[in-house]
Amino acid sequence: MKIKWLGHASFRVEAAGKTLYFDPFVLPDKSPKADIILVTHEHFDHCDPDKIKSISTPKTRIVTTSKAAEMLSGNITIVKPGDSLEIDGIKIRAAYAYNKNKPFHTRGEYAGFVVEAEGKRIYHAGDTDVIPEMNRLQGLTVAMLPIGGTYTMTADESVDAIAAMKPKIVIPMHYNYIKGVEADAEKWKMKVEAGSMSRVVILEGGKGELEL
Repeated sequence: MKIKWLGHASFRVEAAGKTLYFDPFVLPDKSPKADIILVTHEHFDHCDPDKIKSISTPKTRIVTTSKAAEMLSGNITIVKPGDSLEIDGIKIRAAYAYNKNKPFHTRGEYAGFVVEAEGKRIYHAGDTDVIPEMNRLQGLTVAMLPIGGTYTMTADESVDAIAAMKPKIVIPMHYNYIKGVEADAEKWKMKVEAGSMSRVVILEGGKGELEL
């Protein structure tokens, strides 16, 4: 399995012979076509219809929430938190993602995703605060967590999410790309690794890649 951070909340994952994308808002030119595209919600920095179309083929499966689906075309499966499906042997489950004290993401209308492939479980949190439902997300190989604050949990708050889930590896996302979501990933890494057993991997947007 290969995980490539493209920038912001956008990732490309190669697993089980398939190419998956999470929230392809940041997308390099000539990106490989997608077998599966997972879109956590309809906000512009997560759901870009033109970019999604550019990596889609007639066989591409798009899994997303109802509001995002209204913006897209193709082979779309609408999910809500708690829903599960399987595509070509890859298991996908929609997880809760919401704000507790902010108005941007309400409970039940937005999603994160847990993907199981090659005996590994990877979690893309979407836009979320630290929420009680994270306590049930156990056995994660990789967790991709927002750390930029404003619309999501902050870097400091994310430490509580990591403590709840205990993933083997954590990748920071949703920081230092758009205004208002700044974070010092290196300082955050030291704090996480000092207080948990999780390993932090900071990927360089568009270049960094983690191979599992």
